[in-house]
Amino acid sequence: MSPSNKLALLALVALLSACKQPAAPAPANDTMAPAAAATSTIAPAPSTAAEPASAQVKTTKDFPTLVIPTVDGKRFDLASHRGKWVVVNFWATWCGPCLKEMPALSALDTMREHIDVVGLAYEDTTPQEMQAFLKKHPVSYPIAMVDVYDPPKDFETPAGLPMTYLIGPDGKVAKRFVGPVEPHDIEAAVAAAGGPKPEGA
Repeated sequence: MSPSNKLALLALVALLSACKQPAAPAPANDTMAPAAAATSTIAPAPSTAAEPASAQVKTTKDFPTLVIPTVDGKRFDLASHRGKWVVVNFWATWCGPCLKEMPALSALDTMREHIDVVGLAYEDTTPQEMQAFLKKHPVSYPIAMVDVYDPPKDFETPAGLPMTYLIGPDGKVAKRFVGPVEPHDIEAAVAAAGGPKPEGA
């Protein structure tokens, strides 16, 4: 074999050897594949499990239930007021702004046939003390005492008082007010949600 042919043969052998080098890392890729597959298999599970729970919470808070005994010995059931707008007012005897808005809420309850009001006293007191207080501060709407350690679950626990919810005739929360509220605020919210407009508007 001529020297030139030997040189060509050696070059060919070296080229073939070089082509086989990339095959070595293949096992490392095979080792990582199951981990990636496991990640893609596990990832969707939390979102699938979380969706029904979040949807249920949203539905409950959008359409709250409230069945509670009132101070006058009766019972208030929010569901029995369907067809009307209901103002659910969280308040307390020690809350100055709450006491200030009570006469206005009482007038609203009396003068507007399409609006009912219920007061939820959010404080640790006795029925006797509450009855004595209401003799000095009478209102036209029912008052119920809320257990501060077990408040109504379909409403947010008040971070401050007063806190007021406007419930539509269909039982859905139309608006939430944090802080003092005036009758014209409530009537404006009723009108904005498709209810009757305030008189003179």
